[in-house]
Amino acid sequence: MFLPTRPRRFTVSLPVELMLLACGLFWVALVNRAFFAAALQGRETADVSAWTFGGALAVGLVALHFLLLAPLANRYTVKPLLALLLVATAFATHFMQQFGVYLDPSMLRNMLRTDVQEARELFSWVMLPRLLLYAGLPLLLLWRVEPLRWRWPRALAVRLLSMGLALLVLVAAVLSMYQPLASMMRNQRDMRYLITPANYLWSLSSVLASEVRGQAGPRKAIGLDATLGPTWAARQRPAVLVIVVGETARAANWGLNAYARQTTPRLAALSALAAKTAMAEHGPIINFPDAHSCGTNTETSVPCMFAPVGRRDYDEATIRGSQSLLHVLARAGVGVNWRDNQSGCKGVCDGLPSQSVLEINPPGLCTDGRCLDEGLLHGLPELLRQARGPQLLVLHQLGNHGPSYFRRYPSAFARFQPACEKDDLRSCSVEQIVNAYDNALLYTDEVLARLIEQLQAQQADVDSAVVYVSDHGESLGENNLFLHGLPYAIAPDVQTHVPMLMWFSKGFAKELGLNLDCLQQRARQKVAHDHLFHTTLGLLDVRTSLYDKAWDLSLACRRAP
Repeated sequence: MFLPTRPRRFTVSLPVELMLLACGLFWVALVNRAFFAAALQGRETADVSAWTFGGALAVGLVALHFLLLAPLANRYTVKPLLALLLVATAFATHFMQQFGVYLDPSMLRNMLRTDVQEARELFSWVMLPRLLLYAGLPLLLLWRVEPLRWRWPRALAVRLLSMGLALLVLVAAVLSMYQPLASMMRNQRDMRYLITPANYLWSLSSVLASEVRGQAGPRKAIGLDATLGPTWAARQRPAVLVIVVGETARAANWGLNAYARQTTPRLAALSALAAKTAMAEHGPIINFPDAHSCGTNTETSVPCMFAPVGRRDYDEATIRGSQSLLHVLARAGVGVNWRDNQSGCKGVCDGLPSQSVLEINPPGLCTDGRCLDEGLLHGLPELLRQARGPQLLVLHQLGNHGPSYFRRYPSAFARFQPACEKDDLRSCSVEQIVNAYDNALLYTDEVLARLIEQLQAQQADVDSAVVYVSDHGESLGENNLFLHGLPYAIAPDVQTHVPMLMWFSKGFAKELGLNLDCLQQRARQKVAHDHLFHTTLGLLDVRTSLYDKAWDLSLACRRAP
């Protein structure tokens, strides 16, 4: 029947199939609470149909996980395979329960691209009880189990029979609840990313497959016909456009958007000064209160905002497989430079000049592998003095990246108190979390104000402009959600509604024939990341067939060339 072995003391011998079944039951019973809560929401707990639906879902999930693991498990691989999955599932469950995230491909890609400093902030002692429950205890039991050693003909027969039975059970479970299940999957498609561990296994395989396809060849060149427009023939001074890519700033807490707190006092003061001087020396701060992001995480939003077509016709494979706005501008003759204070440009600046603030290491601004955002401005006056012709400088902030908001600003900006000063947000009150978050926004306000003041100081020699927009927003405890990264279709407004502003020096606006009063009126309308690509082409007067005038925010406010 099976090859005899001498069992160790206090061990039990089980068929591989039974070990897989036991793990499936454990996962469905303990780590899929979020899925069952979402699936049964709105159903009366006393209703028999709710219990029937929930029971069919449980049976189906056990069968599903068995079918996923059975092809990979044999008596040699089953214990390391289950040990790896138990640990990975424990971590996945912790982050899903702690922050309310969905482990879809976008989130997995974001996690894989997270640097060591970001990852370190997500780990805290609060995860220890969950790790002990979801990984420690089952690993202890797994250590005392030995898989039965059947001869291969019988092992193959049992495996095929068990997989066939699991498939029948899965089909039967689906058929027994087909109507409510079909409705749920049609209306709440993203709910499948709550099924653990199937969610991260599927998402991880999807991301890896995408990466393999992406490495098959170079990015597709776009904007091959890009050239500088006719306005450059008459310009006497260089022009520098600075795009500041904000991080995790949400519009709801942005002072210029009439937030109850003034989190943008420096920008508000600059705007008031411009109004008093009638723009003789200072251009106004043009705020866009209704701006919306392309994604809910950096991995999605940054490539998307620099692509010709963003969220309105989103195609991730095309965006990741193609060059960006920066390559189009460089091809036309614009000097392009990316300066980063986060986790890279996500492929947007591949092959173009770039540098990180950590490499620059400005005095007093970097500790423990992280730098304050003031480092993005280090050496800017010298860069402006060296500027020739059209220039684009992109500054990628660390901004309000969570969960450690208190690490994003120096102590002088700890204005709102008490502020959460822990990496584990669940150990702080919502008030403390919001205070720390708003303090980080105060610091972003300071950095943007200093940027504009440095550009103003050089405006006699260099025409300049600033476009600031955050990559995505953030949840701060609303509906028990924290951080960001929910699937776009179900993401709350606070994760997709972001701050955005523009500023133009007197010379930049004059050379472009830009009516700033007109642009102020346009700023009251809804805008999106989709506008950035085409608006930038318009502001720098770069001509290409990629340009779509319908998405250029400045076009209606510029004189015809």
